[in-house]
Amino acid sequence: METTRTSGSSIANSLGIGSGVDMVSLAEELARAQFEPRQQRLESKSEVLERQISTASTLRNLLSSFASALGDRVRTGDLSAQPSIANASVARVSAPIGTSGKGTHSLEVSKLAQSQTLLTPSYGASDAVGSGTLTLRFGTVAGTSFTEDTGQAAVDIEIPAGSTLADIARAINAKGTSVSAYVADTGSGSRLVLQGAEGAKNGFVIESTEDNPGNILTGPQGLELLDWRPQDGDAARLTSRAQDAEFTLDGVARTSPTNRIENAAPGVSLELTGTNIGTPTTIAFGNPKQAVSSAMTDIVGALNEIAGELNAATDALTGDLSRDYGARALRREFSALGSKIIMPNAPEGSPRTLAELGVGIQRDGTFKLDSAQLERALAEDPEAVAAMFTPGINGIFATIDRIARNNAISTDPGSLAGSVARYTNLSEDISENLAELAEKQEALRADMVARFSKSDARVAASQSTLDFLKSQIDVWNAQRN
Repeated sequence: METTRTSGSSIANSLGIGSGVDMVSLAEELARAQFEPRQQRLESKSEVLERQISTASTLRNLLSSFASALGDRVRTGDLSAQPSIANASVARVSAPIGTSGKGTHSLEVSKLAQSQTLLTPSYGASDAVGSGTLTLRFGTVAGTSFTEDTGQAAVDIEIPAGSTLADIARAINAKGTSVSAYVADTGSGSRLVLQGAEGAKNGFVIESTEDNPGNILTGPQGLELLDWRPQDGDAARLTSRAQDAEFTLDGVARTSPTNRIENAAPGVSLELTGTNIGTPTTIAFGNPKQAVSSAMTDIVGALNEIAGELNAATDALTGDLSRDYGARALRREFSALGSKIIMPNAPEGSPRTLAELGVGIQRDGTFKLDSAQLERALAEDPEAVAAMFTPGINGIFATIDRIARNNAISTDPGSLAGSVARYTNLSEDISENLAELAEKQEALRADMVARFSKSDARVAASQSTLDFLKSQIDVWNAQRN
C-alpha cells in the first residue's frame, strides 16, 4: 500500500497542477506503478534463494573440508600408520592402503634390481643398416652364457630395406615388449640403445636373419652387425647387466626382480633406492594411539561447528533451510552418528561406534566427548581403537567421508548439493522473470510516452488557439473602449 501511495503521489506531482504535464515522467511513473509490486515480490524471493544457496553451500563445504582434513591425518598425519626408515637413502617405505603394521624391521640391501642396457655399433644417422628380421630372446645373461627364459616368447621384428637406426628403434618400440630403443648421437656416430626390464630373467640377446647376409670373405654386414650374444665376446656393448634386487629383511635373505616390493612385511611396502651392506637400517611404525585423544577432541569440535550451522539453518522460525530436504537429512544422520556401527568387521567386544569412544549427542543436536570413556576404551583395547582411524572402507574417516561425498551429489534431491542445484535453478528462473518484467515495463513506458506526446501536441495546439482568441478578444475590447 505504501508503494502504491508513493507512486500515486509521484504521478500527481508529474501532472503539475496548473503548470502543464510532464508526459515523460508521467509515463515512467505509470509504468513503474504497474510492475513494481510484482518486481518487489520476485526480488524478495531472489534474496531468500541466495541465502539458501549460501547456507547450503557453507554446510556442504564444511563437511568436505572436515573429511579432507581428517583424511590427511589418517593417511599421512599424526593418525597414520605409515612406517618410517632410519636411513632414507636405502629405501622409501609405505603402508599399502587398508593395511597396518607395528613393531620394527631390520633392512639391509646388497644389490638393486637393474635392467640390461645394450649398444649397437656406430652408424651414420642416415645410414641404411640392412633388411631382414631381428629376433629378441629373453633370459639370464651370466658371464659369457645365456639361459633363455622359456616363459617369455621370442619377438621377431621385421626390418624393411633402407631402414636407418631411427627406423629400427621405431620398429622395436612398436612391438610393445619390455625392450625399448632410442638412437644416441655420440659425437663420433649414432648408436642404438636398447633397454630391457628390471630383473635377472629380463636380459636379452639379439639375433638377425639378414636378407643379404655376408660371407666368409666379407664377414658380417647389415643387420648381422646388430647381433649380440654374451658368448661372442663383445662385452663392451653391454653397459648394464640385468639383475635382481638382493636384500635381507629381519635376517631373511630375499630377492626381487624389481626394486618395488609390495607387502614386504605386514604394513610395509619397499622401493629400494640404495645399498647399505654391513649397516642394516631400521623400519619402524609410529604410535597413532598417542594422537587419538587429541584427534577425538578435534573431531567433536569439527562436528559441533557443522552442527551449530545446521541448527541455525534449520530453525523453524528463522532458518533459511527449515524445510530443506538436504539439511533435514543431514540432521537425521548426525543424530544417529554416535550409535552408527562404523566398524562392522571388528571382533566381538571391540569398539564399533563413536559412542564407545565417548562421543555423545546432546538434545540440541551438538556433540560432547566423554574423555573418561575414551581413556577406558584406549586402556582396554588400544589396537581396536587405533584401527578405527584408518583410510580403509570402514572407520571414522570412511564414515565422515561418505557423508561428505553423499552431500556433494547434485543429482540427489536429498543432499545439500541437490538443494544448491534446486535453489540455483529457481534463482535463474527468477532472474529471467525479472529481465522479462523489465522489458515489459520499458515497452509500456515507451508506448505511453508516444501516446502522451501526441496528446501533449494536441493540447499545445488547443492552448495556442485559445491564446490567439484571448488576444483577439483583448484587442476588440480595447477598440470598443
